[in-house]
Amino acid sequence: MKIIVCIKQVPDPEHASMDVKSGTVVREGVLLMVNPFDLYAIEEALKIKEQLGGEVIAISMGPPQAQEALKEVIAMGADEGILLTSKEFAGADTWATSYTLALACKKIGNFGIILCGKQAIDGDTAQVGPGIAAQLGIPQITFVRKIEEITEDHIKAQRLVEGGYEVISSPLPLVMTVVKEINEPRLPTLKGKIRAKSVEIKKWGPSDINAKKENIGLDGSPTRVIEIFTPELSKEGKIFAQEQIEEAVKEIIKKQEEMGLIT
Repeated sequence: MKIIVCIKQVPDPEHASMDVKSGTVVREGVLLMVNPFDLYAIEEALKIKEQLGGEVIAISMGPPQAQEALKEVIAMGADEGILLTSKEFAGADTWATSYTLALACKKIGNFGIILCGKQAIDGDTAQVGPGIAAQLGIPQITFVRKIEEITEDHIKAQRLVEGGYEVISSPLPLVMTVVKEINEPRLPTLKGKIRAKSVEIKKWGPSDINAKKENIGLDGSPTRVIEIFTPELSKEGKIFAQEQIEEAVKEIIKKQEEMGLIT
């Protein structure tokens, strides 16, 4: 069984910023890392491989430096890394990203499961995994916290919902997004790190996956970031002396009435 894991290289949250003109995340010159939720997807893929056999193929869409993220997960145990990289892919929204990743999965072919982290920390949309399933026309189970059963053609998993979980069964192939409760990602081994240094990351462009140029990158994205701004924060405080408690209570009530918080 081929197990595909979609990963993303994201800026370290402490150093992340946005390009005001383009409305995209600045990735040049900042510390980059594998999206934390994707590490849980890699770990679950490796566990499935240990149970059923097969191979784990990690794919990512991004600039050339994103191959470092693929090498990191190869050091964890992934068998292969594929980077979708081209200037034409740049600026993609979640629809265009899902379209591009889905075409890559089609090119790989013969997969049983496509795994994704529940969301990327730089976008927080949780849309790409379900978008891939929609593009491929296959089932999906999102926010998976535990796999109860899995065979070559069937899976039963616990899906996290508000206040509990639900158990869902599905045939394979399917797309599955996972939450951090599902496992504890393993650390790369020394052997894995040595292997990752020598593994060649395959690089695919639009023509390699037969992508329609009108559907990829910024031009193929139906959503746009029109404006980015930092909201102005204004705070006004007033300190009352101990003997002014009654006056303070009256003023607080008056302010809340003016703001419509109480009537």
